[in-house]
Amino acid sequence: MMLRVYNTLSQKKEIFRPRENKKVNLFVCGPTVYDFSHIGHARTYIAFDMIAKYLKEKGYKVFYLQNITDIDDKIIKRAKEKNITPKQLARKFEKEYYKDMKALGITSVSKYARATDYIQEIINQVKKLIEKGIAYRINDGIYYDITKFKDYGKLSRRTVLQAEDAVSRIDEAKEKRNKGDFCLWKFSKPGEPKWKSPWGWGRPGWHIEDTAITQKHFGYQYDIHGGARDLIFPHHEAEIAQMEAISGKKPMAKYWLHTGFLTVKGKKMSKSLGNFITIREFLKHNSPQILRMLVLKNHYRSPIDYSEKEINQAKKELQRIAELVGKLKDIASSKKKEKKDLGRLKKLIQKTKKDFEKKMDNDFNTPEALAVIFGFVNKINTLISKNKLKKEDAKKILDLFGWFDKILGIGLTKAHYRVRLSENIKLKDLVEKRERLRKERKWKEADKIRERIKKLGYIIEDTKEGPRLKKID
Repeated sequence: MMLRVYNTLSQKKEIFRPRENKKVNLFVCGPTVYDFSHIGHARTYIAFDMIAKYLKEKGYKVFYLQNITDIDDKIIKRAKEKNITPKQLARKFEKEYYKDMKALGITSVSKYARATDYIQEIINQVKKLIEKGIAYRINDGIYYDITKFKDYGKLSRRTVLQAEDAVSRIDEAKEKRNKGDFCLWKFSKPGEPKWKSPWGWGRPGWHIEDTAITQKHFGYQYDIHGGARDLIFPHHEAEIAQMEAISGKKPMAKYWLHTGFLTVKGKKMSKSLGNFITIREFLKHNSPQILRMLVLKNHYRSPIDYSEKEINQAKKELQRIAELVGKLKDIASSKKKEKKDLGRLKKLIQKTKKDFEKKMDNDFNTPEALAVIFGFVNKINTLISKNKLKKEDAKKILDLFGWFDKILGIGLTKAHYRVRLSENIKLKDLVEKRERLRKERKWKEADKIRERIKKLGYIIEDTKEGPRLKKID
């Protein structure tokens, strides 16, 4: 099976062929650490965590690099408001970011790279752009002249004139040659962080940090550059202009992958609009697996409109799988003696795995891959209802769920929505009392206990392995 990915640069799906056989260098734009990250950011990082993990399962050796923007206008402004240094603020929220990533099960990043650890590499790139006549100096810094790079706009499909008309998030300076020109090195103002350079004390512009970091670790060209779609212009466009002008080689990144927005009532979730929910706040009320499920049940390039309805749907879908896993674990741990019947489900398991990979190979289509899993869940539930599943079958199915979870990370073999009786004394006492009444054939009294359990938010299922509690939605 050939993996195909949608390349923003070509605007079509392409067969994935890394530059060096099975080696994949992946760079994804990381956070600006001046505040807690929100679930819109999490959408991108969960998606690329899935992508990196699937590539690894395909046998690729993945080096996943992510930058940390720890110097920026927002950081300086927020630090001043809090009466602390920009470095103190950045380190605080960098640590909080790592905590959030750990909580969400994002474990695929090979290296996090702070911008301020690459000052010399940044200065070297600015020097080269000045030497080539592409960068120029004005009163507040060194700027990139976008008219000197003939391919400017090839990623976003904008001409230089269109770029000048859309100056959102582009540095403002009256002396600039062109509206779309962007800052490479900002001269420092009193009280701001600063580093020595050939042009005077200052700090990096936003775009230059990423190309300096990737050149240091990957060289001038690499395999995949990822990020949210709002970074296509001007950020990613600027990165291409910088690196390709310096090296004379193209493309800088062979494949460009971009995630869709996470919106609230149709509007992009953002701190500027004040309609954001931090990852930390979300996890106070929901499990990390629910957020991962919400993200992955949508294609990574598609928008997601956040709502309680969507959250509840993700919970229900996880619950369906968790209930089956509970049954499978009971069967797998059963002490009942039975004839070995290994491989009776071998074809179904193989086909399910193959179908899952086929969907994932189509530009990491997780919604369709999850549909394969849910189709499999239905078939296994039918077999269980007919008492046609043996211990070894159950173990093999659990192994398959474990493999799915290495890629998706939605807790398929760990998340239990049924309650372990030992975890709730009141429920445990009620269940045991009901069991005694049933053995004594006191059905009316047993039914009253069932109703009491229901009022506590659970229904009770009687199985061959004993009573099982299931949380009511």
